[in-house]
Amino acid sequence: QLQLVESGGGLVQPGGSLRLSCAASGFTLDYYGIGWFRQAPGKEREGISCISRGGTTNYADAVKGRFTISRDNAKNTVYLQMNSLKPEDTAVYYCAARKYYCPTNAYDYWGQGTQVTVSS
Repeated sequence: QLQLVESGGGLVQPGGSLRLSCAASGFTLDYYGIGWFRQAPGKEREGISCISRGGTTNYADAVKGRFTISRDNAKNTVYLQMNSLKPEDTAVYYCAARKYYCPTNAYDYWGQGTQVTVSS
């Protein structure tokens, strides 16, 4: 079965850290750009970070300097290290894959999501 599976979400206090994982099964991530998205209740989905096939990264202004995306092709997994978390980071986080390019509204695979809650 071809799918992406996110993990690593949970409840964390403001200022804390989490590392999300996005693991691919049934296909190799080598040829794919991988993006992280999030959606908070009552808000539109937003793209927050992407890593290209070659390792080039980009970030939304809201997370720049706090979040780091990385990929380990040997493990077929992409990570999102989230530091200095804020309550406004609370959302369901999704990863997506798109062949050759960073995913936007266009993607080939979409994960089921993992909940991140930042609260004291």
